[in-house]
Amino acid sequence: MIGAGHPALPGHFPGAPVVPGVVLLDQVLQTLARALGRQPSSLRFPQAKFQEPLLPGELARVELQIDIAKAVARFSIHRSDRQLASGSLGWQAAA
Repeated sequence: MIGAGHPALPGHFPGAPVVPGVVLLDQVLQTLARALGRQPSSLRFPQAKFQEPLLPGELARVELQIDIAKAVARFSIHRSDRQLASGSLGWQAAA
């Protein structure tokens, strides 16, 4: 959940704030880091699609399908049964 006091919200649609896409992508990265047990490096998002906005205070969940061998993942972000965003990301494989 991204609270109404998050520093990225002021100025992002004043009077009708929405959680910026970059904040949602940061949540994807945090979920990936927890799943990998480390902070991935050389990140790239070759694809990201935002279908619906997330409002401050709304709960959302991040789902990942990770291919560690290829250092890629597909992600989706959901609020209840509604998909808010989806895409793919990659990172530098561990040596």
